[in-house]
Amino acid sequence: MRFAAGYALIAILGVPAHAQEPRLAKPSLVLQQIVEGLPNDSKQAVRVLTATFKPGDKTVYHSHRFPVTVYVVEGTFTLDLKDRPPLTVRAGEAMVEPPNVAMVGYNPSATEPTKVVIFYVSTPDTPFLDPLHH
Repeated sequence: MRFAAGYALIAILGVPAHAQEPRLAKPSLVLQQIVEGLPNDSKQAVRVLTATFKPGDKTVYHSHRFPVTVYVVEGTFTLDLKDRPPLTVRAGEAMVEPPNVAMVGYNPSATEPTKVVIFYVSTPDTPFLDPLHH
């Protein structure tokens, strides 16, 4: 009796019993920050990069000409900025690296890798970073 009632319900609804409505994907805000120094030319280059840092790996000592957003996918990322306190972000978090500030980024873990996604908007042909000397 239950079996027949189930088919009657399917016939009324017009959908198979196992079908489900697709759910709508909704974005989650990770970071919102007012920044200065974005390019204002008629055209900009948008770059999305990935990087993996083995335990203890560092970037070169450098600066950026425009703000750089770093999203940590896995592990922990620390940024030492000249004359400012260090910034540390963990998996699922993001930071904006300020333009024209000397810095070095690194994986502070002795055992776990760090994976990041980097988002950068600049004038076309601008290098991603400018190496600096200590």
